[in-house]
Amino acid sequence: MPLDNPFYSAEQQGPYELVSIGRFELEEGGVIADLQLAVATYGELNEAKDNVILIPTWFSGSHATWWQVYLGEGRALDPTRYFIVIVNQIGNGLSTSPHTTDDPGIAMSRFPHVRIGDDVRAQEILLRQQWGIEQLALVVGGSMGAQQTWEWAVRFPEKVLRAAPIAGTAQATPHDFLFVRTLMDALTSDPGWAGGDYAANTDVADGLRRHADIWAIMGLTTDFWKSGYWKTIPPVVEGLGWETFEEFQQNFTRLLFGLMDPNALLTMGWKWQRGDVARLADGDLEAALSRVTAKVFVMPIKQDMFFPPQDCEPEAALTPGAEVRMLHSIAGHFGLFGFEQSYLDEVDSALKELLATAV
Repeated sequence: MPLDNPFYSAEQQGPYELVSIGRFELEEGGVIADLQLAVATYGELNEAKDNVILIPTWFSGSHATWWQVYLGEGRALDPTRYFIVIVNQIGNGLSTSPHTTDDPGIAMSRFPHVRIGDDVRAQEILLRQQWGIEQLALVVGGSMGAQQTWEWAVRFPEKVLRAAPIAGTAQATPHDFLFVRTLMDALTSDPGWAGGDYAANTDVADGLRRHADIWAIMGLTTDFWKSGYWKTIPPVVEGLGWETFEEFQQNFTRLLFGLMDPNALLTMGWKWQRGDVARLADGDLEAALSRVTAKVFVMPIKQDMFFPPQDCEPEAALTPGAEVRMLHSIAGHFGLFGFEQSYLDEVDSALKELLATAV
């Protein structure tokens, strides 16, 4: 029986539709008999079907931050001009996930391994079957969404006109693999996890707290903490603000991750560790990236400790015609939350330039 978790409701995340694409075979050999993708759309598809922007989601996230922070009239991601499709990744708690499926064969601890390539193949089927979309004006995503953006550009080069991977790489690094292992160990070491068959996410409260504490250290920069920038961020829950950095940790990172489902986080973590477009070219990253025909803006965040510029820039150099547009946020990787208007202005400027580029 699916577990109820209000964090993943439309009331919390914003409206979305569950769209079935039917039986779906996974790259690792598993099968989801009825794969349902949680999809949010903004704007109208034009008659030529050439105004489509696809946004895949990042680790632990959903469509929520995108519509709250990045979309708007006059912005680069303008729903009055474009048909914007945000697809929640498989296993993220909204699309088919360990705790949401009513298929006992894949529920909870029995949920199969999912790869970045599975998400992209599923998204391609969705777009084609639901709307007859065969080409994308832009694919843009942050973090794990950037991994999916790269996968789209390599796997379906004829379908992607422009691509903007933000704060993410085409090939996961050993550092990322080890970091994510630590995140996952924080969850699975909690006895309440029960091998993945807990009765409620709150059974894994200690594991979720440890998981959140690792994010507080690595997702946010030393400058973020020592400058007191955290004081400027509005509370997640009214009445639960903060006056000290430890209160911010409790009422921001611990609060948010404490609401999430552990198995969903583990499903995404396993996927993140193995993101690698080189799999499409017998392990040869240069050969894989040489397939890209889209105009690509690689957009790292300067102080990001997960996907630092020194990991993103060499991939741009291997991608025909790609350019780097550096982003700046005192928050580092968590700059993706859009805390700073200056960061959002940089994103808008780069995406407007990219969308105006003839291809």
